[in-house]
Amino acid sequence: MDGKVRSNPFLAVIGEILGLQSCFEDLFAELSDATSLSTLQKLVIFAVFDAPAPPTVPQVGRNLGRPRQVIQRVVNELVREGFLAKAPNPHHKRAKLLVPTEQAVELKQRAERRAVEIADAFLGTVSAKRCRSLAEELRALRKAIDAYTQEQAPDRLSKSATGQPAKSTLALLERLN
Repeated sequence: MDGKVRSNPFLAVIGEILGLQSCFEDLFAELSDATSLSTLQKLVIFAVFDAPAPPTVPQVGRNLGRPRQVIQRVVNELVREGFLAKAPNPHHKRAKLLVPTEQAVELKQRAERRAVEIADAFLGTVSAKRCRSLAEELRALRKAIDAYTQEQAPDRLSKSATGQPAKSTLALLERLN
């Protein structure tokens, strides 16, 4: 390789962002270890909390970039374990709405409290001002990428040639940096 990929400043930014994932996982490892839920189960629970209105399984799947069948399996597990409940959907007979249970609310509150404690402790290492500045820069980068992709190929957004989310592209970029 002639080094062009590694020397591209935009790809260097992507490499650093991707590298942060394992750092975040290490920093917040105790939160993951505190529950028997899988990462995908937690992502589904948080997607339900983050939705502006109770979502359906297909909506959660689209939001997370995962096939509906995978999300359906996870939702069924979370319903059995008492973290999610299904509610009637006035707009669709079969597509139930997903709502968090009290057990999920308690889990989320505990996790958020502990995450804030960890983040506050970390602020002794990097200032709050620096974190706010980084967040602003990353938000601007995200908006620029969104605008660029909308302009260049709005029909292909976040999709590979198979119609599945383009996660393999990120895996490829991780290997290049």
